[in-house]
Amino acid sequence: MLAQFPAGGVQSERIQLKRLAPLQRLGIVLTSAALASLALTACGSASNVTTITLYNGQHIQTTDSLVAAFERANPTIKVSVRSDDEDTFDAQIVQEGSRSPADVFYTENSPALEYLQRRGLLAPVNPATLAKTPSKYNSPQGDWVGVSARVSVLIYNPSLIKESQLPTHVLQLANPRYKGKLAFAAGETDFQPIVTSVLKAYGKSRTLAWLNGIKANAGSHIYPDNETITNDVNRGLVAFGLINQYYWYRLGADIGKSNIHSKIAYLAPRDPGYVLDVSGAGILKSSTHKAAAQKFVAFIVSAKGQEIIAHSISFEYPIASGVTTAQPETPFQDLKPYPINIAQLGTGARAIALLREAQLL
Repeated sequence: MLAQFPAGGVQSERIQLKRLAPLQRLGIVLTSAALASLALTACGSASNVTTITLYNGQHIQTTDSLVAAFERANPTIKVSVRSDDEDTFDAQIVQEGSRSPADVFYTENSPALEYLQRRGLLAPVNPATLAKTPSKYNSPQGDWVGVSARVSVLIYNPSLIKESQLPTHVLQLANPRYKGKLAFAAGETDFQPIVTSVLKAYGKSRTLAWLNGIKANAGSHIYPDNETITNDVNRGLVAFGLINQYYWYRLGADIGKSNIHSKIAYLAPRDPGYVLDVSGAGILKSSTHKAAAQKFVAFIVSAKGQEIIAHSISFEYPIASGVTTAQPETPFQDLKPYPINIAQLGTGARAIALLREAQLL
């Protein structure tokens, strides 16, 4: 990018340079060359810079902060970010196979990574990196590492429904008393772990009946994403909905607490609808920059990376390196989610099949 010059522009500046005595001109040229040399030394010459490609299924706010900090700490590694839904990337990576340009895949939920792991498309994460996160939040095979977590909650508008009138168990969402009052996002990858959890607790027939019940109750309030649920409940367009907790906190950060007209509530402790979702990162087996990719993944679960998550507007729970959130949420250790592990959450395939059978996908 050319520098901004005063009146006369670049051409005028060049004319002024020509009018200088030869030695003066030489001094300016040498100074410019010296500055350029210093810049290359500080930033690493182009030939020494490695660019890794990150397929990002996480929220952009979280990823941008982590990438910026990583690049400052590692000036010879640049991160090219491509963002889309994690299920879109899953399909894309499978199609690309060994030709995939991706080096790292960063997701909102574990099933997306488990899907690729079971297809043999992920490389092992360095053991030192895995050790930063409690093992129960990592890939059972060591092919991806847990980064952060969220938990499912009910968001409700007190002007439309009292807290005492809310369901306390997930199956109650299908009760006809909530017809026209419920909102949920069937296509959200955040919703699949809840379906898997209900399936584990109650079996296929009851889960399918539950899906048909909440479909009938929601009617026109089956939304494309959790952001829409959060906004519409807050505006009083629907009484309550099922989301992950961080959407509500983010809304407050975006529009100000004085404009928040909604609240959140938790389902009963260890209810199958009370699900802890783990966000994670894995390295593609096809990556041609595995060393740099390992560095990036190690960074986001390091104390520095986890502190960024803890103090950012992501409002997710950091789960690695012993870092705790500074946000005004229920402390991580006080959460009481349903006891379902990473392996049981699996790839989400069974949940997707049931959602399709209920004609929700």
